[in-house]
Amino acid sequence: MHKYLLAGCLSALALTPLAAAMTEQSALPPGEAKPAFMVPLAAKSLLTDVVEITNGQFAAVGDRGHILLSQDGTNWQQAQVPVQSLLTSVYFTDADYGWAVGHDATILHSQDGGKTWQIQQFLPETDKPLMDVYFFDRQRGMAVGAYGMFFTTNDGGNTWDKAFYLSLASVDDQEFLAELEETDPEGYLLERESVLPHFNRLIVAGQQILMVGEAGFVAISEDAGESWRRLEEFYNGSLFDIHRTQAGTLLVAGLRGNLFRSTDNGESWQDIALPVSATLNSIFEDDSGKLYLAGNAGALLLSEDDGLNFVDQSQADGRAVLNGLAIAEQVLLVTEAGVKLTTINKSE
Repeated sequence: MHKYLLAGCLSALALTPLAAAMTEQSALPPGEAKPAFMVPLAAKSLLTDVVEITNGQFAAVGDRGHILLSQDGTNWQQAQVPVQSLLTSVYFTDADYGWAVGHDATILHSQDGGKTWQIQQFLPETDKPLMDVYFFDRQRGMAVGAYGMFFTTNDGGNTWDKAFYLSLASVDDQEFLAELEETDPEGYLLERESVLPHFNRLIVAGQQILMVGEAGFVAISEDAGESWRRLEEFYNGSLFDIHRTQAGTLLVAGLRGNLFRSTDNGESWQDIALPVSATLNSIFEDDSGKLYLAGNAGALLLSEDDGLNFVDQSQADGRAVLNGLAIAEQVLLVTEAGVKLTTINKSE
């Protein structure tokens, strides 16, 4: 098997399915992008994220630059993609404009609903993955990833600017960097590349942006990402998703079945007991407010009380579930073995 780009480098990510499942990633020569191969079984390969572009139209991304499109969640067609990098996240602002990010600090852009894609950024020399992407509109967006990578754009991704926010570092590192900036400006620029955690997921909820990452990292922005406030640490393991429910509750999920719930915008957190101990990768919600947790070893959990209690709906195949969407009475899952559309047993 080909070496996963982060294996042995990111000890936190190495414990996640985004490392355990993503073992098929191969490196490309520096600066060289090669188009993804068109393969008949792309829908059965490792997929990492899925979104609904518009009502009933879906896009999924994953291994070797695969981007798949579907009109029904069952039948999938592979899009032409100019890279073979493993893709980790996809986001659409509307029926036409979308972005996908992944390994090699790759950022791709589509203006036709995902049918074709163009490279906006490709930096294989960094040997680092971007993990998530979000756009406020067709012009303003951000992408985040390993080792505190943070890029912003105000022109639809024609240019991406590297951002650094001192407030995202720990208190000790903030003090160290502030002193170093005064005494050794060159050393400051080098050191600040190593003090930030891996950023795994960001969401926009109302007027806030929330972001989670390794070592219990949670941060909030109240001004569209211009400034950030790092929350007090309440857990020292990696967190892989954050979700604000329809009722306004915050949930964060991470390693070894750890789930935390906050009803005061992250000021305090309750540890939620779960019937599984698998690493949790994703939190999603249906229109009626039912919550789903997806994770390793086929983990799939359902809550009908705003995240206080969950029942086990884990999948018998034991495949790691990376993300999902609720569609009517079914859930659309992306797993280490591709797309899976399954029915959930809900209480009457």
